[in-house]
Amino acid sequence: MPPRGRRLPATRPAALTALSAALLAVICAGPAPGATAPGAGSPAPAAVRPLERTSADRGAPRAATFDTAPARAALQRLLPRHAGQFTLVPDPAAGADTFTVSGTAGAITVRGSTGATLLTGVGWYLQHVAGADIGWPGDSIGMLPARLPAVPAPVTRGAQVPHRYALNDTDDGYSGPYRTFEEHQRQIDLLALHGINEVFVQVGAEYPYHRALQRFGYSAEELRAWIPGPGHQSWWLLQNLSGFGGPVSERLMRERAELGGRIADQLRGLGMTPVLPGYFGTVPPGFADRNPGAATVAQGDWAGFDRPDWLDPASPVFAKLAAAYYAEQRAVFGDSTMYRMSPLHEGGQTGSVDVRAAAGAVQDALHAAHPGALWAVLGWQDDPSAELLAGVDTSKLLILDGLSDRYNRLDRETRWGGTPYAMGTIYNFGGHTTIGANTSVWLERFGPWRAKSNSALAGIAYLPEATGTNPAAFDLFTDLAWEPGPIDQRAWFAGFAARRYGRPDAEAAAAWEELRKGPYSTSSGLWSESQDSLFTARPSLAASGAAYWSPKSMRYPAGSVRRALDHLLKVDPALRGSSAYRFDLVDTARQALANHSRILLPKIRAAYEAKDLTRFRALTAEWQDGMRLLDQVTGADPNLLLGTWLSRARSWGADRTEQDRYEYDARSLLSVWGRRSTSEGGFLHDYANREWSGLISELYARRWSAHFAALDEALVRGAAPREIDWHAFEEEWARRTTRHPDRPSGDPYRLATTVAAALPAAPAG
Repeated sequence: MPPRGRRLPATRPAALTALSAALLAVICAGPAPGATAPGAGSPAPAAVRPLERTSADRGAPRAATFDTAPARAALQRLLPRHAGQFTLVPDPAAGADTFTVSGTAGAITVRGSTGATLLTGVGWYLQHVAGADIGWPGDSIGMLPARLPAVPAPVTRGAQVPHRYALNDTDDGYSGPYRTFEEHQRQIDLLALHGINEVFVQVGAEYPYHRALQRFGYSAEELRAWIPGPGHQSWWLLQNLSGFGGPVSERLMRERAELGGRIADQLRGLGMTPVLPGYFGTVPPGFADRNPGAATVAQGDWAGFDRPDWLDPASPVFAKLAAAYYAEQRAVFGDSTMYRMSPLHEGGQTGSVDVRAAAGAVQDALHAAHPGALWAVLGWQDDPSAELLAGVDTSKLLILDGLSDRYNRLDRETRWGGTPYAMGTIYNFGGHTTIGANTSVWLERFGPWRAKSNSALAGIAYLPEATGTNPAAFDLFTDLAWEPGPIDQRAWFAGFAARRYGRPDAEAAAAWEELRKGPYSTSSGLWSESQDSLFTARPSLAASGAAYWSPKSMRYPAGSVRRALDHLLKVDPALRGSSAYRFDLVDTARQALANHSRILLPKIRAAYEAKDLTRFRALTAEWQDGMRLLDQVTGADPNLLLGTWLSRARSWGADRTEQDRYEYDARSLLSVWGRRSTSEGGFLHDYANREWSGLISELYARRWSAHFAALDEALVRGAAPREIDWHAFEEEWARRTTRHPDRPSGDPYRLATTVAAALPAAPAG
């Protein structure tokens, strides 16, 4: 598939070109603006069906064996120099989710029950035998010997739980709504390598809405205005907002639908389950007026946005619309056995709707289209409610618990009446660049929760709001599902340090021991994420966090990260060439600087309140020097660049106007998030703050510079500081189209050394 947003090449296969043309034709078809739209249940707005799937794509029984070609192709992408030394043997009879690894030097055999399980076996071999890491991000495969080591004795592993689910509903927004197929493919390869078997697929989810609702009184143009830009679609699917960042073009929907279909097919090829969005009743304004017999409930406000209306699932029109939705979804994405829905997410109004009956109707509509399909619902705040659970067949429900490691005194069996659930973690919010996770809580709870006599624990759910920020947390959490016994946290981190850089090293071990004791041993009770940076906070001398919803103080001793940085700088020079080492070094230096912002800001405040202009200027100069250094060190790693985020967004635009619109969609998510009412009244400004090169220099540093200038002026004049409209400041930045590098620059080791020299030494731990 070509880079998104560019013209399809003339050499594209004729069959795929024809399919693309057919899909564009049906999307573009439909009532012209101002025309009388067809009523409920009328024929589809176009005769040509897009990307029709064969019966083999629609859940046909799995063959006695399976094609290993998709797993072999993934292995070639993951280990291009060593893939030929692996023999992959399909073994469906081995039992569900089981692999066996054996072999001599240079000839490793992996047998497995699915293509994904074969890759999980390869991942186990790399971790436990070869001593190498393919992380998210960073790897040490360059340290592998030319001839891979033998397996001392055959090893068989089976998954401890049947459900290994990945991706929060927000991942597409916060990790990158404008990614290419190759980037999604890499994500799937890594998830399979780490034992995941169920993956949420959001890309292109607007397509079935756009198609189906044209049968129920809406024009294509109205629907394009209602659908948000890709950066904000996650929250539209959660029924929190509509329209922002749009309108989307018909070409964009076509290409996103193609991309989503390819992602789903990639998962199926590996024997993984593509988890597709289900339909639970979200409708545009005026639905009841256009569809006699429909009953809708206004959903009120979500963080300053008007939520879309909710069509009562018990009303007769719902079944027709749900059937149309699933038919349109099937045409592009095929069928699945698992669908994601969270009615009344983060509030919403039930009105006169009987929630129990509504839940039953939602499940009935799902099973009418996909008999026996599993409904996955997020366990978050008060959801799912007792009323919802009372209305459904809970044997066909899986709760993805987003709070397993956040609060104490949890009894999920009592809370959810024995409904199957997956123990989940959300250790990242908004894509924050912050090290850490409640890993000790995972290890303390997973085994005992499974061992309870009445346990309903049936899986794990990897649910950070953004992925690709924390390789240690990803590795450890996914290991929970495959290790037959308890995991010793200290031993695990020691092993991680060794394979992360390709072989054992005393300084690497010491660095990761500091990180284990500090940011990776935070406790439950209130938070599942570490604190964010004050450099990324909206300027205030009283700032205690950047995102309104983030921790307001350090969750671990800052000295642990500072000492880890010193140890990483002493790692054997022979191990410093891997992308894993470079990322960890840059990320640890970044975190050490971020933690120092919490020491420096109170000093600046004290100088200002004492009216000590000389000290105030010295300290604010130190702060601004720190931000310049922070921008430089993050610029040395490809994973921490604003330019990449922006160039991806622009690549999907067909012309300058469209490119600018998608860039605003991407920029606004990082800054103002939405309109003024959302940014201020909903407290969402800086929710997705992150320390990225370019973002630091062009937004965060400029904000602090303006604030310090106002305070300096106030001290000189002996007057109150002038007010700054921060939302206007941030909105101006979001509307920019300035370019930033999308390739790293600078020497990570030299820059990290400069960071260490600029920071005070930490006392011994």
